[in-house]
Amino acid sequence: MKHILLNLKRFDIPRELHGVNSLAPVRQWGRYIVEHTQEALKAYDRDQVEFVMFFPEAHLIPAVEALCPDSPIKVGCQGVHREDTAEGGNFGGFTTNRTANAAKAMGCSGVIIGHCEERRDKAGILKEAGVTDAQAVSRLLNREIRSAAEAGLSVVYCIGETTEEQPRWQQVLGEQLEIGLRDVDKSAVVIAYEPVWAIGPGKTPPDRDYIAKVGGFVKEVTGGMDVVYGGGLKTDNAGMLASIPEMDGGLIALTRFSGEIGYYPEEYLEIIRIYMGR
Repeated sequence: MKHILLNLKRFDIPRELHGVNSLAPVRQWGRYIVEHTQEALKAYDRDQVEFVMFFPEAHLIPAVEALCPDSPIKVGCQGVHREDTAEGGNFGGFTTNRTANAAKAMGCSGVIIGHCEERRDKAGILKEAGVTDAQAVSRLLNREIRSAAEAGLSVVYCIGETTEEQPRWQQVLGEQLEIGLRDVDKSAVVIAYEPVWAIGPGKTPPDRDYIAKVGGFVKEVTGGMDVVYGGGLKTDNAGMLASIPEMDGGLIALTRFSGEIGYYPEEYLEIIRIYMGR
């Protein structure tokens, strides 16, 4: 099974507020994206590839409402809280936090957890609290994964190494996998590898051999779990990534990186066409 994942981050913010959205007014943004991609995606065999779009919270309900009855798109959220509602337990004291049950109730079928931006945010908070344990972030993420699984959400679990960590990448990724997946039903989880050291303007992305090496390592450590390239699936690397047997798909974010940068549905569909070979 191939997995084409779309992390829309905060691409909903209009350009006049220093964002990259020129697609649609914010209220219609999530609906617009679903409506302008789902028909074209019906051309692909759902037994061979799944399409999941991870929306910011404000757009989850409009995106779900835009799904046609036989839509090939699955809507997901960008993270869940490590605790949740439970019978006889906390029924709603989660101010500012989205629980997995809340995401499920809104119509989500999946969640992305551990994205490098989430890891960086959690690490910053822990640093302010004086926590120096490098594994603390992965322990928190493990609780999020287990909470998502209990709510019936599928999980994309992101792992990756920074520039400082790259010389010992096997140790770093191995610990993130071991801790993050502890006591987790792996059948509901896809791994996304993010080479954090290569993400950003002016950075050199990993080559085919490096990506294949990491993909093989993840499969070996996890017993063959599906792993996708999370460093950015785009038009100029889609063919290369599709040729790597150790990789089972990719994570798309921006589709245009110069000029009017941003996410554009027609360019998203072109990336998929190149990756899938049609």
